[in-house]
Amino acid sequence: MAMSTEPVLASPAPPRAGQLAAILEEDIVLGVLHPCQRLVEDELMARFAVKRHVVREALARLEQMGLVERRRNAGALVRGFGEREVIELYELRVLLECEAMRRMPLPVPPAGLDGLRRIQERHDLAVARDDPRGIFRSNQAFHEALYGLCGNDTLAQAIHEYARRTHAIRFGALSVPGQQRRSRGEHHEILRALGEGRREKLIELVPAHLLRSRDRYLALRRAAPPDDPPLRGAI
Repeated sequence: MAMSTEPVLASPAPPRAGQLAAILEEDIVLGVLHPCQRLVEDELMARFAVKRHVVREALARLEQMGLVERRRNAGALVRGFGEREVIELYELRVLLECEAMRRMPLPVPPAGLDGLRRIQERHDLAVARDDPRGIFRSNQAFHEALYGLCGNDTLAQAIHEYARRTHAIRFGALSVPGQQRRSRGEHHEILRALGEGRREKLIELVPAHLLRSRDRYLALRRAAPPDDPPLRGAI
């Protein structure tokens, strides 16, 4: 009996803890996982074909990032936010990001601007393909590169950390076509303002770019029944 010459395709390796944390981070932003949704270890083990210690390490990483919380008798959950906390987090984000724009050396060096434009090309392509995960990754890369130009590494890192803390507030927004196109357009406005050295325009663009996600979350939260798990959070 002749042996098959068909190549044997290896099964993809199960994700490691860091990879699993990154996948779950994307799931939170894209609305696959909702605020206050339980993250059951057995379900995650089955979904990703990983051992319990991998799941626990991934959840611990997400807890350190501020994306997951633990509650007595409930275990790990996607973090939920009360209205006051949402408002305060976004006030801080606006302060940090506007300050970065005030400190941004203008004109931006050509290499920095070219790098941002290349990242935006990836974002444009992801939007055209309606690829939410590609949109998330390229959007994150754009903002990290943008604020990396502010001249203060500590400020840039603080912006990154607080942007990550609001992932659960932004849930699902990047999957909405209108929001995808709006974000893409605002990125191009930022690039134009950088190229023209228009600092006041950059400072003006920050709140508009940030606050739609905040307002969407608050509107959904106010409209939800009091016992609706996806938007329940401590006041």
